[in-house]
Amino acid sequence: MAAETAQAVASPGAAAPRHVAIIMDGNGRWAVERGWPRLVGHRRGAERVKQIVRACPDLGVNWLTIYAFSTENWKRSTEEVLGLMKIFRRYIEREAEGMSAEGVRMRFIGGRERLDPKLQALMAAIEARTAGNTRLNLTVAINYGGRDELTRAAGRLSQKVARGEIGEPTEADFAACLDTAGHPDPDLVIRTSGETRTSNFLPWQAAYAEYEFTPTLWPDFTPDHLGAILDRFGLRERRFGGV
Repeated sequence: MAAETAQAVASPGAAAPRHVAIIMDGNGRWAVERGWPRLVGHRRGAERVKQIVRACPDLGVNWLTIYAFSTENWKRSTEEVLGLMKIFRRYIEREAEGMSAEGVRMRFIGGRERLDPKLQALMAAIEARTAGNTRLNLTVAINYGGRDELTRAAGRLSQKVARGEIGEPTEADFAACLDTAGHPDPDLVIRTSGETRTSNFLPWQAAYAEYEFTPTLWPDFTPDHLGAILDRFGLRERRFGGV
């Protein structure tokens, strides 16, 4: 893993995006193609997350947001959902000390009320433990859906208006009600597995993000793959609606 990470350095002069968001797709397909249960792919995908997280600071990425579990993923089989929740718990338990030592700040976005209380407690504990870290800001979207987030944000905003805290709402007022309040918008959104849809991921925040769709399945997505995508990002011209 160390050698793999060490090779994944963007080319000199490439402008690395400050914030990368990743739709980590293809875990189940990766396992099925090998004749294994889907949860084997999810476990391998969790291992890949650790490698990408450790590679980001050396690649110039200071913010990383990953799509771990959507509001629509509850439709999957009970076995797969329970298995995923167990993987999330184990990941947090095993990585808490390492992330704290390596300067990673971990936060979560999405609705927590439907999650297991033990998982909620682990999430809150690691957020508190890593709150002072600045080397990498890692945000995990769990039980997250963009439309759900926008609906909840609209409710918060209407309450502020009703209380007289703000007058005519602005875009900044609305952004302050999102789960990602205080986070910079993503510069680059990557989706693995060859699918070319955004799947309800950060619709407000990614309005002007660059997108990269790669056929590589998430368990096969290495820091070298990320480094190559960041190189290509550095060649793009971002005009944000200008000329």
